Amino acid sequence: MNKLLLLACVFAFSLFAFAQKIEERLNNEKFVRFVANKYNQDGVDRYTDWLTLLKKHQSDNTWVQLNAVNSFFNRQVDYYEDIAFWGKKDYWASPIETLGRGGGDCEDYAIAKYFSLLALGVPENKLRLMYVRQLTLDVPHMVLIYFEEENATPLVLDNFKRKVLPATKRPDLKPIYSFNGYGLWLSKAKGIGSKVRNQHGLKSWQSMIDRIEEDLSTYNGEDNID
Repeated sequence: MNKLLLLACVFAFSLFAFAQKIEERLNNEKFVRFVANKYNQDGVDRYTDWLTLLKKHQSDNTWVQLNAVNSFFNRQVDYYEDIAFWGKKDYWASPIETLGRGGGDCEDYAIAKYFSLLALGVPENKLRLMYVRQLTLDVPHMVLIYFEEENATPLVLDNFKRKVLPATKRPDLKPIYSFNGYGLWLSKAKGIGSKVRNQHGLKSWQSMIDRIEEDLSTYNGEDNID
């Protein structure tokens, strides 16, 4: 898995604002029909269940939102390696693609949870995608972490675990890097480290963003969904 090489970057835009735009436009009835044309009925059902989840938990406290989102994707999405599922060695699926096809690898779970929580209003600076070493299986892995405060022990959302747990309760994970829309962090023992700045592009991430934009601006290849 070559994805660690992709992390030497700072994102050039606010994912929070981007996720808000997505959440607003995903509720468009035309876009629901677009999903129906692109995926099978199971994909449409997962997609509409996701919209229901976002609507239901808009006003809940963060702890409820974290658990609801973690449980939803762990339940709805089956795990597959990229090469088997997408026919590519390294593919970062958008939440729409992950839900439409109902499968993905650890990055896809983490990304879908990340965008969902941003859409629910969780502050961007409290969320980070984190590369870790999963020590039980001795494999590279990605999880989503949440910080209530800057120096607090993060909570871990993981497709390997049903429960959201503090990092201190996850001795099976060895942090490597964590990042979000504000930048890249070199992780220390609890996932807190010094910020590393770099202006190089993030090809896989940008490719995923481009696909989201294309889906959001297209209905069955005919017109704009606005």
